Order: sequence, then structure tokens, then C-alpha cells
Amino acid sequence: MAQIVFDGINKTYEGGHVAVQNLNLEIRDGEFMVLVGPSGCGKTTALRMIAGLEDITGGELRINDQVANTLSPRHRDIAMVFQSYALYPHLTVAENIGFGLKVRRMSAIDIQKKVSDVAELLELTDFLKRKPAKLSGGQRQRVAMGRALVRSPNAFLMDEPLSNLDARLRGQMRSEIAKLQRMSAVTTVYVTHDQVEAMTMGDRVAVMNKGTLQQLDTPRALYDRPANIFVAGFIGSPPINFLEGEVIAQGGAPTVKLGRFTLPLGAHGERAASHVGRKVIVGVRPEALRLTSTGGTPGTISARTAFVEDLGATLLVQLDVEDATLVHGTVIEEEEDIKSIRPRMRAMIDGGLSITAGDTLDFSVDPAAIHLFDAQSGMAL
Repeated sequence: MAQIVFDGINKTYEGGHVAVQNLNLEIRDGEFMVLVGPSGCGKTTALRMIAGLEDITGGELRINDQVANTLSPRHRDIAMVFQSYALYPHLTVAENIGFGLKVRRMSAIDIQKKVSDVAELLELTDFLKRKPAKLSGGQRQRVAMGRALVRSPNAFLMDEPLSNLDARLRGQMRSEIAKLQRMSAVTTVYVTHDQVEAMTMGDRVAVMNKGTLQQLDTPRALYDRPANIFVAGFIGSPPINFLEGEVIAQGGAPTVKLGRFTLPLGAHGERAASHVGRKVIVGVRPEALRLTSTGGTPGTISARTAFVEDLGATLLVQLDVEDATLVHGTVIEEEEDIKSIRPRMRAMIDGGLSITAGDTLDFSVDPAAIHLFDAQSGMAL
């Protein structure tokens, strides 16, 4: 097993494109680390540098305290699982799983034993004589994982391994991969753009954007205490609501003003005291909005229903809020087709309620559920 350390790592391609900038990250021995972020954020480049498939421009990469910047891929003892599975179509499942062991000139008896053990673990015993064309997508993914697992490597590297599967299979494979990693206790670095995968699988999650590490923490801490607007907007489904506000002193306590609405800040008040009279971005997650009959009082927001998505157990309601300015999160600011659409507030409410477009709804907001960010820097207060 392995401890992997990025110490001030940089990667700049010819032409000056900076893919990774000053990355400092320690992946603990036996840890399941997820690198997550939008396309082009540098997460796959970081993974490929661990594998030795990308040269490092600056900084130091250490694997088990050994500097690995110039270490050849075959000497790193790293197993990689790709998005495309990369199975040999002319070989059986057993031959695919044992291929790396055959290359290493392991005896046929030992190969058979290791392949049998891994196949039993992955529930592939009944498919060992089949070829990849006769397998489902989920079975092919398990074969690819078996080929990596049979080597007993220092670490697993997984590059969006579930992106080719349908939604049902992705959910099933998420739990299988997480269970397998815990059983094997092999250090695993998993790359994805899907924040649901990141939140449900990782011991810790590294959120990246534009080549830089935005925040490293447990999934729960990322959700509860995002370090900046980007992390708050990227983590959480459906995404958080962002509204422009101003911190004011009301009754001796800092309060945030959103147009004609005001929200008490509760425990956030002390941190917001230095921002009285300044603009802030207020983040409220859709699930933190609660229907109330006390509209018009401090701590409530009124909005008109624009669209209702019936998800069964819950309703995802899109709302137009008068006299308050909603803003897009920084995650999608650069996508022109999204920027042209008027942002709406989203609320998750009980699916048993009868809500239709045009209804005016009042919501209470728990002060503890409010996230505040500096309007200039985007950093959490």
C-alpha cells in the first residue's frame, strides 16, 4: 500500500497552458481519495502524474517517501482502471484478469489461484470463460477492476470508471467499488466530475477548479462548511441558491438584507460583524427552505412558483423571487447558454403537497443553514 504526496506540484504544457498549479495534497495509506471538479480542472492530469503518464513541470511527487518524479510507470506498482475498461476482446474474463500476472511470468497455478480468488470477490466466477462482448457494462467494469486488484498494487487509480454506465448501474457500482476498497484497504485515488460519486464514495474529497485545489475535507464538511462560492455551488444536488445581499445592523445584531427581505444570521452574526454595510453572497440550499404560513416576517422569503418537477417523494420547485437578486454560481458562470437564463431559486418540498405554477409560497430560512461569502473574493465568512 502507499502514501502519495503532492508537494507544490505544477504541470504546464507546451504553449503555456497551466493544467495544475501548486498542488499540495497528501493521500494517506489505505485512504479512498476522490478528486472532483468540472472538465478541465486538472484532476485527470494529477492522476496521470501519479501513474507516471505525465511529466511533472515543478514540485515533488512522493510515493511511500520515495521521490517519484522520474520513476518509470512500471516501477511505481500502480494499477489503473480506465473509463473505457480497456479489456482485450479476444481473451476470456479469466485471461483478462490474469494478463498482468502472465506478463510477470508468474506460474500458471499461482495465476489460476489469484484469478479465482478475485473472481469470487467480484462475483465473476460464473463468467470466467466468457469474452467481454458477452458481458454487461457492469460486468466489464468488474473485470477491469479485477485485473487491477489481482496484482495487489500499492495503489489503485480510477479515472471516471463509471461514466459509461447507466444511472442504475452507476448507483450499484458506486457501492461495490467502495466496499471493495474497504475490504482490500488499498490506497485509491478516484477521479470524477460527478459530485454524487464524490460525496458517497470518498473518505476525503479534493475539489479542484482551473488547476488549483479549492478545498480538501470529508464529504460532510464540504457540504456543511464550503470554503468558497465555487465549492458551495459544486457540492450539493440540486445546487445551492445564491442571492446578493448586504449585511446591516438591525437591533444591535448583524442581519442580511435581500431586497425587501431580511434574514437573521444567528451564529453567523459574529463572523458577519466586520461586513456591516458591505455586499455579500448568501447561499441557501434548496432543502433548507421550509414552507411557512408566517410570510412577511423577518427570516422568511416569498416567491412565485415558476415550474414544479415532481420527483415522487419530493417536489423540486423553481421560484421567481421579487425584490431579491439571484445569481448563478461560479461553477457555471462561463457557460454562455446558462448565463443567458434568468436564475431561479430552488426549493425541495414534500412530494405530497399540491403546488402549481403561479402559486405564491412563503419560506422560512433557518439561520444555521445560511452560508455567507464575501462578494469580492468569494471566500466564506
